[in-house]
Amino acid sequence: MRPAPLALAALLLAACGGQPSGAQPAPGQPLETRPPNGDGQTPAFAGQTRAPLVSRDVAFEVQTVTSGLDKPWAMAWLPDGRMLVTERSGQLRIVAKDGKLSAPVEGLPKVDARGQGGLLDVALSPSFAEDGLIYWTYAEPREGGNGTAAARGRLALDGATARVEAVQVIWRMLPTLDSVQHYGSRLAFSPDGFLFITTGERSILPGRVQAQDLKSAFGKVIRIYPNGAVPKDNPFAAVSEAIKSIWSYGHRNLQSAAFNPWTGKLWTVEHGAKGGDELNIPQAGKDYGWPTVTYGVEYSGQPIGEGVTAKAGTEQPVYYWDPVIAPSGMAFYDAALFPAWKGSLFIGGMSSKKLVRLTLDGDRVVGEEWLLQDLGQRIRDVRVGPDGAVYVATDDGRVLRLVPKG
Repeated sequence: MRPAPLALAALLLAACGGQPSGAQPAPGQPLETRPPNGDGQTPAFAGQTRAPLVSRDVAFEVQTVTSGLDKPWAMAWLPDGRMLVTERSGQLRIVAKDGKLSAPVEGLPKVDARGQGGLLDVALSPSFAEDGLIYWTYAEPREGGNGTAAARGRLALDGATARVEAVQVIWRMLPTLDSVQHYGSRLAFSPDGFLFITTGERSILPGRVQAQDLKSAFGKVIRIYPNGAVPKDNPFAAVSEAIKSIWSYGHRNLQSAAFNPWTGKLWTVEHGAKGGDELNIPQAGKDYGWPTVTYGVEYSGQPIGEGVTAKAGTEQPVYYWDPVIAPSGMAFYDAALFPAWKGSLFIGGMSSKKLVRLTLDGDRVVGEEWLLQDLGQRIRDVRVGPDGAVYVATDDGRVLRLVPKG
């Protein structure tokens, strides 16, 4: 589908924070004012939740880059400025500079597109100019169920057509489980050349408990080499029964991951329970609590795990949301197009239907701002493009671009 010209499709919106109703909190007061779901739960330290509104008063336009996609999940840019976009149904598309969508890229493996499954994240090799490799994650159909898998292949471009050649599955989530939820599935290349993969714990109870099991890849951050080999310095590489690729564990459903460009650390956001979305900086070998220790409650209102929010041997989130934002997609802003946003962290909100901008002070969150609420759309992915614009993919099939107004 060919979109309307960008100039005609632009929605002129001023950046705005605050409550959905338009009410603004008093200076220094929390942006979130709704009652928490985790009644009686208290943060472990000041500023761990309900940060105050910190607005940069940035005026921007929202332009439609393309539309007509089938539930776009992730975006990545080719060196020539064209964009790769995954569709959860299993198709990979190339978006031209004028917004025109290519035919589906050929050569990808089949996906299990039921529920939350399908074709998920996509990323270019750090050395794409030399090797032409792209990486992607997907819900892999298997006998007896499915599981998250990561693959790579060489992108062959031939005029208006494209295909992926020499496809290689470099990592598989084990064990296989018949579930249609919580695949996790973000890819992030570290500055020192490792590939990190995030997973979910499959939601259903037989999977959930495995977030604490080092023999299972459920609810983990994975660290491998780009060819799938396991680094010998991984924290559990010498543990006989553990999966050697595990970096951290005790996660729920990690749907956001990005490396902080100023510190080189991996940051993740996991889709939590009712009142338990978490922002973390996963460290090697650490336990992040799920499902034993967590903020929030079951959707039924019942306590989760041991019903506590802190326990010796488990890590606290850097920040958490209660009520949740339902996160998916995350990007640090380190570009020149929006000087006032430099140093910010953007996170997409699905059920909350907003773009969250966090103000950071080192590894702490000191302010929060809510953007794009007027769109009323679930935001699946957030990226900073090579032009410095902020791009978001929405569940209604669009890719949108935020640029300075005027």
